Amino acid sequence: MTTRILIVRTSSLGDLVHMLPAISDIARHVPDATIDWLAEESFADIPSWHPAVHEVIRVAHRRWRRHWWAADTRRERAALRATLGERRYDVVLDMQALMKSIWLVRQARGVRHGLDWKSAREPLASLFYDVRHRVEFWQPAITRQRTLAAAAFGYAIEGPPDFGLQTLTDGVEIEPAALIMPSASRDDKLWPDADWQQVFDDLQGRGLGLRLLAGNEAEQARARALIQGRSDAVVLPRMGLRQVADQLARARIMVGLDSGLTHLSAGLGRPTIGIYKASTPVRTPLQGPAYTASLGERGQAPDAGRVQAAIAEALDEARADPPRADAPVLVGGT
Repeated sequence: MTTRILIVRTSSLGDLVHMLPAISDIARHVPDATIDWLAEESFADIPSWHPAVHEVIRVAHRRWRRHWWAADTRRERAALRATLGERRYDVVLDMQALMKSIWLVRQARGVRHGLDWKSAREPLASLFYDVRHRVEFWQPAITRQRTLAAAAFGYAIEGPPDFGLQTLTDGVEIEPAALIMPSASRDDKLWPDADWQQVFDDLQGRGLGLRLLAGNEAEQARARALIQGRSDAVVLPRMGLRQVADQLARARIMVGLDSGLTHLSAGLGRPTIGIYKASTPVRTPLQGPAYTASLGERGQAPDAGRVQAAIAEALDEARADPPRADAPVLVGGT
């Protein structure tokens, strides 16, 4: 008999990547599961890449909230409400435990599971669940997601995280290039230009070209300035999420600020170095089947030498061994 499951995890990009191993766990331990996933439209590609996800139901909350009472918005919200109302799920699992996810949970039909009062970032959300689960807060996000799913479906977590992204990487030829993510949503996350230059010298000295990711025009301009005068160094044009994933899958290594794309690189099984400056890696370390290093801490960025040492370790390991799924490397400060 099929177990129909609705996952509520709408955003952000990195959070959806962190959710993927829990989906692999559910598929392994609930073999008759049919899994649907409610996700923000701009990130809906992420759950669609996992082979165990049956359908991605798109939400446009980020777009809707700008014009909440506009006719088009009301029409789209009504269509979503109708889609959820006509389905019956055995389990509705809210992986966010935020008030913004509760309005979606309440529209879904089924037994509603989520975090309890002491586990949720917004405790009021816990009042809307039929079944509440205790999950330790200060642990990696991937572990929290896997633990909550395991509690909801009654199994124990086993083995390293499986992101289910093999279809994006199987048979892909690795190119002599390093993907770089020097941009961030906030200026306090940015890393000094002088440190980037040292890292670029190191990567190019190893025969790797530089491929910089950037979003808006300001990020594009910053990235172009960083590589000015360098050969075999380009700023990639703005691309869709699938195109970015394809670039990451072909890269020899990625070095980036703490961002969703850096976490996606790790999930794709590429050696990945993350630079933390305004956030802590305690809750969101990089994890994946290849080498990862989460360097720095809130208020204490790593210096260029520490990043270069991690690059050397990553490339040495990639030459010596196939991708692995060990625990991540967590290094604070310089």
